[in-house]
Amino acid sequence: MHSSTPKAPFTRTTSVPSVPDGVRARGGVGGFRPEIEGLRAVAVLLVAVYHIWLGRVSGGVDVFLMLTGFLITGSLVRSVEREGRVRFVAFWTRLVRRLVPAVAVVLTATMAAVYLLLPRSRWGDILEEVRAAALYHENWALAHAAVDYLAREAAPSPVQHFWSLSIQGQFYLLWPLLVALAALVATRARLPFRATVLVLVTAVFALSLSYSVSITARDQAWAYFDTGARLWELALGALLALVVHRVHLPVRLRVFLGWFGLAALVSCGALLSVSTLFPGYVALWPTTAAVLVVLAGTTGSPHGADRLLTWKPLTELGRLSYPLYLWHWPVLVCYLEVTGRSLATPLGGLGILGASLVLAWLTHRFVEGGLDRFTRPPVRRTPAWSLGIAAALIVPVLAASLLWTDRIDRDRAERALELAAPESYPGAGVVADPTTVLADVPVRPDPADARQDLSWHHEEGCHVTLTSSELVVCDTGPADAERTLALVGASRVAHWYPAVRAAADARGWRLVSFSKSGCQFSTDTSHRDGVVFDECEVWKARAMAELEELRPDAVLTSSTRATLDGERVHDGYLGMWEWLDGLGVEVIGLRDLPRLTYQGAECVESGPVDQCVSPVSASQEEVDPATLVTLPPNVTLMDLTDQVCPDGYCEAVVGNILVFWDHSHITATYAGTLAPAMEKALVEATGW
Repeated sequence: MHSSTPKAPFTRTTSVPSVPDGVRARGGVGGFRPEIEGLRAVAVLLVAVYHIWLGRVSGGVDVFLMLTGFLITGSLVRSVEREGRVRFVAFWTRLVRRLVPAVAVVLTATMAAVYLLLPRSRWGDILEEVRAAALYHENWALAHAAVDYLAREAAPSPVQHFWSLSIQGQFYLLWPLLVALAALVATRARLPFRATVLVLVTAVFALSLSYSVSITARDQAWAYFDTGARLWELALGALLALVVHRVHLPVRLRVFLGWFGLAALVSCGALLSVSTLFPGYVALWPTTAAVLVVLAGTTGSPHGADRLLTWKPLTELGRLSYPLYLWHWPVLVCYLEVTGRSLATPLGGLGILGASLVLAWLTHRFVEGGLDRFTRPPVRRTPAWSLGIAAALIVPVLAASLLWTDRIDRDRAERALELAAPESYPGAGVVADPTTVLADVPVRPDPADARQDLSWHHEEGCHVTLTSSELVVCDTGPADAERTLALVGASRVAHWYPAVRAAADARGWRLVSFSKSGCQFSTDTSHRDGVVFDECEVWKARAMAELEELRPDAVLTSSTRATLDGERVHDGYLGMWEWLDGLGVEVIGLRDLPRLTYQGAECVESGPVDQCVSPVSASQEEVDPATLVTLPPNVTLMDLTDQVCPDGYCEAVVGNILVFWDHSHITATYAGTLAPAMEKALVEATGW
C-alpha cells in the first residue's frame, strides 16, 4: 500500500460536499442550474480517476470547497433577505439530516471491512480516524499525522478522505455566524446588507489566502489539512455568490469562459503536483477554473460547455457525487490491500468505480433522502426529528469504535505480560547463541501492538516530534558517575535507547539523551519537503549548547545514513564530530541500520513470516562508508548490524521477537534484548 497523504506525503485525497439547498441560479433569482451539477460530476470523476488509476490528487477538492462557499452563502443571504435573520437551528439541523445518515452508513461499512480485510496492526489508528471523521475533525487528525515523522509512512486509512468534509463541517458552523454578524452590523449602521457581507467575506478571503501562502511555504504537510489555509477557497465561492448576479457577459465570451474553465480544471491534476503544492496560491488554478464555468452559466449556445455539463447522465452523476465520494475511497483502499497493489489495474479500477457507483446510488436512494419514507405515518421534519435521526445513526458508530478500541487495549495489556518470560523470547540472544531452542510461542510484540512499542525515551518526551524545537533532556544514572555518555540524534538513534540505557545502568554510567524526529546531528542545514527545517536548526543549536555545558565523556550518534538509494557519511556529520573534538568530547559513531524492503509489523501479520526478509545490501554498502573517510581523532566507529540482521539478512522476527515495527525502526522490545551486545561494543569502543 502506498501513502496517500501529501508529504504531504500522505495524500491523494479530496472530498465532495453535499449541496444544501439545491443548485440555484445567480443570486437566487431564477431556477435550477443543471450545469453546476454537471460540474460536480466532472470534479468527482477527476477525483476518482486520479485516485484509482494514477495515485494522485486532481484538485477536485478545491472545486468542491469553492462550490460549497457559493451555495451556502447564497442560501444564507437569501434567508436573511427573506426573513430578516439567520435561522441557525433550521440551517444546522437540515444539514445534519442530509449529511449524517450517509456518513454513518459508510463508516459502519468501513469498520466491517477493516475487521475483515485490513491487518490488526492498523486497527487502532483507523478507529481513531473513524471517530475523528464522525465528529468532523479528521482534517486535524491528518494534519498531526502528516507532520509526525513516525506516522508519515503509514498506509492510507480508508476514512482519510473525510478530511475535507471536516473542513466543510467547520465552515457550516462558522459561516452562519459571519452572515448573522453582517446582518447585525448592517442593521445597526444602516448599511446595505449584501455590501456588508461582501466586506466581511473579502476580509476572510484575504486573510486566509495570505495565511495559506505563508503556511504552505513553511509547512505544506500541515497546511494541506489546515482549515485556516483552506477557508479562502470557500470564501472565493462566497464572493462569487454575492456578485455573480451583477456580471453580464456576452454569450460568445461566456462560451469561451466555460470551455476554458473546464479545460483548466481537467488539466490541473495532470500538470501540477497538487498534493505537494496546495493549498497556497497555486490552488487558485482549479478554483478560478470552476469560477469561470459558473460565470459562463447556461449560455443557450449549441457550442457552450454547458451543453456537456447539462447532459442528463452527467447531471445524474452530479447528484450522486457526495455518496460516490464517500464510497470510492474505502472501496479502493480495501481493493489495494487485498491485491497487494499500489495502483488499480485498468479492469480492477473499473470494478472499483462500478461498485462505488452502485453503493452511491443505493445510499442516495435509501439513505440520503429515504429515511422519512420508512416512517408511517410520515413524520414532520422538526429539528428534534432531524437530530434524533442523526444521533440514532452516529452514536452507535462512535460507541462501536470506542468499545473496539477498549478491546484492543485490553488485549495488548494481556499480551505484554507474556514478555515476562524471557526464556521464551530471547530476541537478539539467539544471535549470540545460535544453539538456542526457541519455544513455540506467538511473536511479541504482537504486530497489532508494534506501533506502540516505543521506549521510555519516547514515552517520557525525550524524543521530540517534527514540529517541536524544544530540547528535552533525559538524565539517568548517578549524578557523580565516573563516566557520562550522551545519546544524541534522530529517531534512528533514539530506537537504540533501551539497549544503551541497560548498558549504562550495568556499568554505573550516567546517560544523558535527547533526540528529534527527522533531525540529523549534523552541521549541514537541514531541509524537509524542500524548505529549511527551522525546528531542526533551532533544536541542533540547543543540543550543541547543552553539550558544550555538559561536556560528556562521549557522544553516541549515527555515523552513516542508509536509504534504499545507498549509504553515505554526510559531510555535516564530520563537521559536528570536529566541533565535539574541539570540546574534548569523544564520539562513538554507530552505523545506521539497513532500510527494509517491507513494513515489519504488516508483513508479519499478512504472512508468511519467512517471506519477510530484506538483504542488508539493499541499503548498506559492502564496506562501512565511515571507514573510508578521514575521521577526526576523537571518533571511534561501532557497527551492530549483525546483531539485528544476522548473516546479511534482516528478518522480521528474531528469537520470537518482532525486530522492526516499520521499515526502518526497531521495536523497543527487541532493542532491550540487544543490551549485552551494546554493553560489550561500548566497552570496546570507549575502553571504560
